[in-house]
Amino acid sequence: MKKILLLLLCAPWAYAQINPSEINIIRDSFGVPHIKAPTDAGAAYGLAWANAEDDFNTMQLGYLAGNALLSKHLGLSGASADFVAQLIRADEFVATHYESDISKEFKAVLEGYCEGLNAYADRHKKEILVPELFPFTPQKLLAYTYLQLFVMSDATQLVQAITNNQMDRLTPKESVEGSNTFALNSAKTADGATYLAINPHQPLEGPTGWYEAHIQSDEGTNIVGALFPGAPTILIGTNTSLGWSHTVNKPDKADVFQLTMEANHNNNYLVDGKSLALEKHKARVYIRVLGLSIPVKKSFYTSIYGPTLKNKQGVYAVRTPSLFGIKALQQWWHMNKARNFSEFKSALAPQDIPGFNISYADKYDTIYYVSNARLPHRAAGYDWTKVVPGNTKKTLWDSYYGLQDMPQVLQPTSGYVYNTNHSPFISSGPKDLLNPEEFDASMGFERFNNNRSARFQELITPLEKVTWEDFTRIKFDRSLPAKLAYTFMNIDELFELNPANHPELSELIQRIQQWDRKADPQSIGAGNYAVFYYLARQQAAQQPEGVFSESATVAVLEQTKKYLLKHFQTTEVPLGDFMKVVRGPQEAPSFGLPDVLAAMHGEPYKNGTLKVTAGESYIQLVKFTVDGPEIHSVVPFGSSNRPNSPHYADQLPLYLAGKTKSMPLDWAYWVAHGAKSYSPPNSVETK
Repeated sequence: MKKILLLLLCAPWAYAQINPSEINIIRDSFGVPHIKAPTDAGAAYGLAWANAEDDFNTMQLGYLAGNALLSKHLGLSGASADFVAQLIRADEFVATHYESDISKEFKAVLEGYCEGLNAYADRHKKEILVPELFPFTPQKLLAYTYLQLFVMSDATQLVQAITNNQMDRLTPKESVEGSNTFALNSAKTADGATYLAINPHQPLEGPTGWYEAHIQSDEGTNIVGALFPGAPTILIGTNTSLGWSHTVNKPDKADVFQLTMEANHNNNYLVDGKSLALEKHKARVYIRVLGLSIPVKKSFYTSIYGPTLKNKQGVYAVRTPSLFGIKALQQWWHMNKARNFSEFKSALAPQDIPGFNISYADKYDTIYYVSNARLPHRAAGYDWTKVVPGNTKKTLWDSYYGLQDMPQVLQPTSGYVYNTNHSPFISSGPKDLLNPEEFDASMGFERFNNNRSARFQELITPLEKVTWEDFTRIKFDRSLPAKLAYTFMNIDELFELNPANHPELSELIQRIQQWDRKADPQSIGAGNYAVFYYLARQQAAQQPEGVFSESATVAVLEQTKKYLLKHFQTTEVPLGDFMKVVRGPQEAPSFGLPDVLAAMHGEPYKNGTLKVTAGESYIQLVKFTVDGPEIHSVVPFGSSNRPNSPHYADQLPLYLAGKTKSMPLDWAYWVAHGAKSYSPPNSVETK
């Protein structure tokens, strides 16, 4: 026994702070884990264990990418992620700043989480993808988050432009995916309650698909929401007092600098006339040949501007605020524990989360929206949307705007806030609009509406007061607006064509023009339009300013008809026959289209169909009442990503029907109604 205890204490993954028998995990009838422990660290241990039970494979894929080990598992397909993780020197930055930047309290949470994950890995060694990942540590977890936030800052697109010698393509690719969030207070609701819609449109599965959990501790945590697999805290959700959600925002978060190289010195560059030496590094990635992992090395550099690469056109550095902090997860944890708006805003103030729109609601009838971003003070006189000179410290920004400088609305007179990845200056009713001219143009905030924002305005404007039924109807709305507002193409010509002028296409044109614009599975008009849309989207970049002329529109219609006849032998194809929701062997007709409120995005599947890969990825609808929040939620498939689990796809019927399940925060409720209750086993299996 003494030997076993000594092994437990000396094991590199044992932090000796958690007693697993004090952690209670209750699985509800849908397999969602409800986790309770005396401490937040213990609850984190339970979260790691539960998440690993459900999706250990996906958790590892993210961690491997963040720690430059993904190519060791996947070979060439994982090499890009591994290279970027080394380019930004994630492990070094985390190692340098961990002790000083992470609080003692949050260190305990991270350590508890890693202890839980290592305990699971020790008992399930056959599930480990790359042994070098373990024992897992807080530093390895933060390195993964560091990489994630670099990617979410659009900086990887700049890296790609440099490596591909495409310096004329620095503008981030137009995303057709997105998310929704909106909140209403008693000025707008019929029953005087406060409503919140949490509705991100992420991938339906994978490292950035959502995992739902309920976490409670005796240290004041009690929250239900969603996280990416492998995160140690809730990222969007609702506690006993308040809730929030995120959508992706697109201000200018990253810059490219062209260095001026010193003549006859390949690795020296000039800054204000002074010669500086590039730091040279070697990234190691792996390719798989005949089952063996073969290491391959690639050079990269570091300059005072940031990670630096050479291409045929010169030497370029990438700089983004996400490279200068590791406290994002700590900020999310503080948001989890906030009890009112003052505490929540204090959690936001450091802007350790370097991006994302945030909408907020609480039991005190407070609603709030901010387009949060950590944006630098950039020097005037430069076009920051393009390559800027890397030969002067005038362009070397090192300070940031504060939260108070971001576009935001608190308690608007309209009684609601919303965002659908559109302009932050249009985040409430007409009387509460913000003036974009009051913000520095170098911040690069969005100025556009999109179809979802236009449709939200169509739905809410006629309603003097919004009932809960109105609120849920708006959330699950599947219609395009009367006036299309795609941000990357204009296809108005489609609805202005005279069918008589195109007899071979007349039936198809009339069907689309007479369509009620609802993306219902059984709608043939929606099915025809969906095929047209995806074909048009492929050609949008080739059209002048994305505007389809009559001839270009007719050409896409001809392709649409040809496509339908080839794959379906008829043009009368309902949307649900073209777009499929697929989970393992199950296939179901899909609702939704890109850029409707209940958005769905597909990729080629088989026999001319599309498989939905992103869209309605997590839904939580909240009503804050005097008795506490009433929480309703649903995920696309189920709580487990293991095909043999009964919870692999058991929420799919609810999801397809636009229904939700109840998710009370009351622990006694789950004690009485849970399907299974247990504690994780001890940290290390004894034999």
